[in-house]
Amino acid sequence: MATISIVGRPNVGKSALFNRIARQRIAIVFDQPGVTRDRVAREVTAGGKRFFLVDTGGIAFDKTPGSEDPFAEETRGQAALAVSDSDLCVVVLDVRAGVTPLDEEVLKRVRESGCPCVIAANKCDRPEDDEKADEFVRFGMPVFPVSAEHGRGVQALVDFATAKLPEQVEETAKKPLRVVIVGRPNAGKSSYVNRLLNAERVIVSDIPGTTRDAVDVPFTIGEGPTARHYVLVDTAGLKSHTQMSKTSVDNFSLFRTEKAIEEADVVVLVMESELGPVKQDMRIAGKIIDAQKSCVLLMNKWDLATEKGMKESDATEVIRKSMPFLSYAPIVYCSAKSGYNVRRTVEAIDLAAGSAQTTLPTGVLNRTIEVAAKKTLAPMRNGKRLKIYYGLQVGTNPVTIRLFVNDPGLVVPAYKTYLEKAIRARFGLEGAPLRMFLKARSRKDVSEFKTTKK
Repeated sequence: MATISIVGRPNVGKSALFNRIARQRIAIVFDQPGVTRDRVAREVTAGGKRFFLVDTGGIAFDKTPGSEDPFAEETRGQAALAVSDSDLCVVVLDVRAGVTPLDEEVLKRVRESGCPCVIAANKCDRPEDDEKADEFVRFGMPVFPVSAEHGRGVQALVDFATAKLPEQVEETAKKPLRVVIVGRPNAGKSSYVNRLLNAERVIVSDIPGTTRDAVDVPFTIGEGPTARHYVLVDTAGLKSHTQMSKTSVDNFSLFRTEKAIEEADVVVLVMESELGPVKQDMRIAGKIIDAQKSCVLLMNKWDLATEKGMKESDATEVIRKSMPFLSYAPIVYCSAKSGYNVRRTVEAIDLAAGSAQTTLPTGVLNRTIEVAAKKTLAPMRNGKRLKIYYGLQVGTNPVTIRLFVNDPGLVVPAYKTYLEKAIRARFGLEGAPLRMFLKARSRKDVSEFKTTKK
């Protein structure tokens, strides 16, 4: 999908513009520099095109003692990564402040990236403010006077930006995205499928075990060449060992569900919000991990949970502690009964599927590994320390990385997890599994390998 990124120095109104274009309040807006640090992405349809809109943290290069944000380096890295992934970059400047040295530095960095750019001259709240934007013309980029707060000029900016995006080729038309819905009996899987389709396509009952077989349902969002195509697979609820009977029906249901997971592009694990993750949910999660599949955690029946005073922040904390092995999976709280947040689940599914196909730039990957290794040294083992010479992505779906090291036997699981977290912090990979393999190689071999790659 095409991508438009919004960048600029801190506190120029990037998040306000992001929310205005996305037409809903997603990014946090607050009159204080440094509020947004991570990238915030949202799928937007405008000008007849569908694209990802990305909000980034303010890019700051001021290293005067006392002025440096402790997260400034990570924020710059996230912004740089967003620009490198973009088809168009919107640089936000503040007409009230005029051009600052930091603005010039940001423009220089973005221009050097080679990404097409356009300037949003923000805070032109009144027509008479538009002439202040003329100051920015000298940078040789199209300039649009806008007011993110009031919406002035934003439509003209969006129309221009979307016209510059490449024509889209929807790959799911040839191979629909296979989305498998799994969970315990009566967690609301069939109700969710029906709500998503806005039709009673599968049988819903309060009696656990109503769905016996994996049911494939074609599903399309949008029309024309940009329409996305899916196959939703509603599966039988996976029972615990004590609930399992020895009938051929139960055994067949288990087999079909496990096979559906293995064939999935994305697996949606449906759980009940009031109960949270239970032992059987953990067992199902284990099957998803074993199959190395992208995953979305769907907390259904959230309407019942909110009636009892539950909050998303508290629930998320419990889920992350209970299921640390699926910490990369996005969590969506929804209600199949009321329809709350059902659309958001589709966006999470698309994000997870896209993450699994991500290609990591080799140079950025190795810089990320190098910084992480210097920040925290590998622990000593048998009097020796693990040394990482080089990293290379060798596969997608799942994203697979091979690390060339002095001795694979020196790595401890905790340090491998630490490296994975560092890579995820840099590249996102929301919803997608990440595999890392270590291979022994001498420093001389690595030098020759790098030379060959060049």
